[in-house]
Amino acid sequence: MAEEGSDLRQQVEDYRRIVLQYEAIDEEIDALLASHGGDAEAMSMAELERYRGLARQRDDLFNEIRMLEQTLLHDESGE
Repeated sequence: MAEEGSDLRQQVEDYRRIVLQYEAIDEEIDALLASHGGDAEAMSMAELERYRGLARQRDDLFNEIRMLEQTLLHDESGE
């Protein structure tokens, strides 16, 4: 039983860590877009590559968040 609580605690910590990573990347994307008036087409090729790379990372983190949410919700329901 204590092991289940420890596992759940670790999952919640992982969830929080990933959410913080997601938010940091999202802020970086926002700043990059803001520096070009919100227009990705105004970016240099290097900036556009960076923007796309950040967007992929953010998407990957978002998917991880959703998977962890499903796991945590499943655990919470006791199924």
